Amino acid sequence: MRNEREKLEPKKSGATQSKISPTGEKSHGVKYIGAHVSASGGVQNAVLNAVEIGANGFALFTKNQRQWRAKPLEPKKVEKFKELMETHNFSPDAVLPHDSYLINLGHPDPEKRKKSLESFIDEVNRVAQLGLVYLNFHPGSHLREISERECIQLIGESLNRTLEATDGVTLVLETTAGQGSNLGYRFEQLAEIIDLVEDKSRIGVCIDTAHIFAAGYDIRSREGYEKTMAEFDNTIGLKYLKGMHLNDSKAKLGSRVDRHHSLGKGEIGLEPFKWIIQDPRTDGIPLILETIEPEIWKDEIALLRKFWEERVQK
Repeated sequence: MRNEREKLEPKKSGATQSKISPTGEKSHGVKYIGAHVSASGGVQNAVLNAVEIGANGFALFTKNQRQWRAKPLEPKKVEKFKELMETHNFSPDAVLPHDSYLINLGHPDPEKRKKSLESFIDEVNRVAQLGLVYLNFHPGSHLREISERECIQLIGESLNRTLEATDGVTLVLETTAGQGSNLGYRFEQLAEIIDLVEDKSRIGVCIDTAHIFAAGYDIRSREGYEKTMAEFDNTIGLKYLKGMHLNDSKAKLGSRVDRHHSLGKGEIGLEPFKWIIQDPRTDGIPLILETIEPEIWKDEIALLRKFWEERVQK
């Protein structure tokens, strides 16, 4: 699968050009570490909430993630968001917005899939309005009404229609735990979806550590971590890695249960997060906490930054 895509190298958005060398490689030494912060009261507040926890990257919802309808973004709040981004030196490619949990781009029902597609396109446009470059989303679910292959085909069609209707924003597939009938729990499934996407310059992947662990990828040992990253590269391609969600897991390895935990308090343990932070392959992409205790996000970010400083000092 990877070989079929290698001729179509993803183009970087204008926001990331400064971090790309003449050979197309990301420069080393940039770590965007943050958390999925609240945008309650307006999108501009997400920036302030990120600053408060010592982050230099963050994730947010651009609308209520559990409702279909949303008011358009208010121009004044959009301008304030951009102003605060600049004031606090946040790069657009350090931000990983997430779409609504209601959206299912592989829904077996045509009308419900159409509703999801329309909502998804709106979310992409909201991201573009904010001057951001990524939209993170869960691939979709077959709801046990169609086969996995049929669902993957529908997701691919939905993504192509979205890319035709929008500009500038890269769509970032998230690895899932495989709970219920959700797809995206195997790297092969994500590779199949990417193969269906016509504009490969605007597609990427976000690895969620809790999800891949629950899906059966054992990253608890250094050998296991390296094996998982190699498998990702061989199956999908590291050039498609656009972000990571750094979460420990309450669920057991291979359980296919999606339950996050604070770093070092779950089944994964703390050491793998040190390897991730010190790994040059994760330079220049958002590394986002979705751990379950927001009150200690500041401490978790400080710990991750300490891991990074240890690499720098080597």
